[in-house]
Amino acid sequence: MLQGTGSNVGKSLLAAGLCRAAQRRGIAVRPFKPQNMSNNAAVTADGGEIGRAQALQARACGVVPSRYMNPVLLKPQSDIGAQLVVCGEVRGNAGAADYQALKPSLLDAVLESFARLGDEAELIVVEGAGSPAEVNLRANDIANMGFATTAGVPVVLIGDIDRGGVIAQLVGTWELLDATDRACLAGTIVNRFRGDIRLFDGGLAMIAERTGLESFGVLPHFAHAARLPAEDAVALGPSTTGCGIRIAAPVLPHIANFDDLDPLRAEPDVTLELVHTGTPLPGAADLILLPGSKAVLSDLATLRREGWDIDILAHHRRGGAVLGICGGYQMLGKRLADPNGIEGEPGETAGLGLLAIETTLAGAKTLIQTQGTDLASGEAVRGYHMHVGVSSVDAAPMLQLDAGPDGAVSADGCVRGCYLHGLFADDGFRHAFLDSLKRREASSVAYEAVIDETLDALAAHMEGHLAVDRLLEVACAT
Repeated sequence: MLQGTGSNVGKSLLAAGLCRAAQRRGIAVRPFKPQNMSNNAAVTADGGEIGRAQALQARACGVVPSRYMNPVLLKPQSDIGAQLVVCGEVRGNAGAADYQALKPSLLDAVLESFARLGDEAELIVVEGAGSPAEVNLRANDIANMGFATTAGVPVVLIGDIDRGGVIAQLVGTWELLDATDRACLAGTIVNRFRGDIRLFDGGLAMIAERTGLESFGVLPHFAHAARLPAEDAVALGPSTTGCGIRIAAPVLPHIANFDDLDPLRAEPDVTLELVHTGTPLPGAADLILLPGSKAVLSDLATLRREGWDIDILAHHRRGGAVLGICGGYQMLGKRLADPNGIEGEPGETAGLGLLAIETTLAGAKTLIQTQGTDLASGEAVRGYHMHVGVSSVDAAPMLQLDAGPDGAVSADGCVRGCYLHGLFADDGFRHAFLDSLKRREASSVAYEAVIDETLDALAAHMEGHLAVDRLLEVACAT
């Protein structure tokens, strides 16, 4: 089990790399994360829902994602509340305090899922959540040491030297743990090192002296990490800079499934501008793209407070293109209603009025994998639906999918929207769509191949700097 001294220290990436390293050795390996919190999720083949990182880790293992790889998923809808997904299915909403009381009742589902994966694997790479240093939450923990001690899994503690204070991170976490939890610790990894690793020899000696833990190595910064789908919105960092097509995407508070943007980032002639609050949407953009949202009415209110609705309408009047995906698609319609308060306070509001659709958030959550055709280009598309709500559409559809028509196109053809996540991963559609914005030469980017090449490079990077053989030996000893 890989646990971290804090959030975003690289647990997900290292778990993916270790999964791929094991897979390349012919080991039947599976990923597992007992509890996750993310609005970037994936749909499994059987209609379940798991964190995006576990889907990537499953790909690193060479297997299809399973709902049992992430039995508890929290999808934040407010600062203090989240949608609760258990073994792929929505169980309802829970406030932060309510969830703490719920956690002991979820342990059985976690352990049953872990056992299911164990029936088909020689090795399970487990990822913790947050940090075991949050000892104030230890009593009902199912994500870190609570799981590790119950399941009897050895733990490797990861510190992030890039953020500074890595000795304090690792030693401090050790000092906070009680004797039972300390007994699970098998060693440490120092992640994201830049410079001459030999200069940290003294630091490693100090960590070993203070904790008695084995070092599995120091891992230099992996420069190509940005090529892989990220799970946390913190990964929405600097904009990319190309020299041709300019795409602007507002970053709303509850942005979801933002890995839809990743294939666009990979194109060398595309500038993807991630516009944060306090900044207007650029008037010279070729496309304004509204990504998914976990709280559509709330995010639409934020969009209006920022004046982005005015920017979008002005962009459209100039003949500019607009695309909405899932929640962004719903925002482009005439009306949005959440009568039962599924995503927040009950209510309804006018949409941006650029597409002839009306949406009511009600009924069961739609979770399917599907494929079909983009009607404008004839190119194949595939991906998944993950949304609450039903949209009545009085416009031509954007896509024709196995599951039926999807989306809408405005009468002038400038505004499009659909529910299909992942559509830009298809190279043919991505080129045709970008070519409709501005004539271009087809790029050589094969997006799916880039993901697998990067996972292979990550595994090789870890093999070159960490004691992978020793890590596997520790795992096999349990």
